[in-house]
Amino acid sequence: MLGLKMATDPRWKDVAEKNIEEILTDHAYCEQKAASNAISIIVQYPMYPDLVKAMTDICLEEMEHFNMVHEKILALGLKLGFERKDPYVNDISKYLRRNKTNSSPEGLFVNKMLFAAIIEARSCERFKLLSESLTSEELRLFYRSLMESEARHYTTFLGFARKYSHGIDVDQRWDDLLEFEATLMKSYGNDHTIHG
Repeated sequence: MLGLKMATDPRWKDVAEKNIEEILTDHAYCEQKAASNAISIIVQYPMYPDLVKAMTDICLEEMEHFNMVHEKILALGLKLGFERKDPYVNDISKYLRRNKTNSSPEGLFVNKMLFAAIIEARSCERFKLLSESLTSEELRLFYRSLMESEARHYTTFLGFARKYSHGIDVDQRWDDLLEFEATLMKSYGNDHTIHG
């Protein structure tokens, strides 16, 4: 369903299990950044009422998830660490910026939607792995519920890219991004972060 062309390195599950405090901290900040991204989209594209409504809902849901992750951290006797950079997200962003055909207003909009969609898709895949592999049943169920939200968000962003593309071949751009992301994933899968 997600269309990802390369699965996460199976060893990442072990890295995540051994570094659950780091994973949860990184996850919390991923939720916060997703909420910030939704706000940014509202500010940049107020002319699309359905987009504004959807982004408002996503922002609220992402901050609710941040709170849920933070509460889980505290319940486990762990601490929320500091935010750190996300090289995966930076690599996706650089890829989308370097294509000159993406610089029109319509192209920038599509890029913003595809950027969010690919991150949600990969997060969904990672949450699925956590829901199937963590030794803690409580955390497995926790990640199962969040996985479903990520899948909904992924389809929402992709849907808006298609709806407001104004003649851009979104499916081709999405396929190109999926191909790039697959090559990128060859160097990811051994870090104790959600996308690492």
